Amino acid sequence: MNLQKQIYIRKSCRDYLDETIDMDLIHNFMESVNPLIDEINYHYEILTRDEVNVRNRWSAPYYLAVYSEKKENYLMNVGFIFQQLCLYLQSRGIGTCWVGLDVPKNKTSEFVIPISFGRSDDITRELSKFKRKELSEISDFEDEKLIPAQLAPSAINSQPWYFKHVNDGFDVYQVKQNILKRQIIEKLNMIDMGIALAHMYLSNMDTFEFKIKTSFDDLKGYTYIGSIKI
Repeated sequence: MNLQKQIYIRKSCRDYLDETIDMDLIHNFMESVNPLIDEINYHYEILTRDEVNVRNRWSAPYYLAVYSEKKENYLMNVGFIFQQLCLYLQSRGIGTCWVGLDVPKNKTSEFVIPISFGRSDDITRELSKFKRKELSEISDFEDEKLIPAQLAPSAINSQPWYFKHVNDGFDVYQVKQNILKRQIIEKLNMIDMGIALAHMYLSNMDTFEFKIKTSFDDLKGYTYIGSIKI
């Protein structure tokens, strides 16, 4: 299964067909998905539109409610795991969108975020249609190896990732948002970081490694979140 090519065509889907889906597609894929951090337990449930408090002007026939232990870096782990699922579903003609506002009607304390999904005729776009920062803006110098991360989706397209080259890969940082944005998207940006790392993993599956170092450079305006080798 090659999900790398889906990175270059995916778009967040908000226009769905009212068609049924074989949910075994999701269950079977999730049995073999790779987490970023093994020690964090997580689970999900599949909901219909009627089981969700929809706060957007659009809705989907189905929602994946994501739950996790609230351990360190759990949000990044959620983004890493479930972006792999999003790309897989897209490869099967199913659109997805990370949704920050909607919540299950019967959510528990471990609820993190929902992902809307459903059949759609509007799940891809041309590479030229992506509105993203330049590679030179997300790294200490322009590097085409970072294109998969560059194309990752993020809350209000904030693109909070920054990569610093080191001898064996990259130290990864998150942009410190201003006070106003921090109140709105701080939690979502940690999920976004996991999504970007999932893109890097899927593009370098044989060599990708993630670790959190105790020694790293402090960069003004950024928070260190981990290091990758690709």
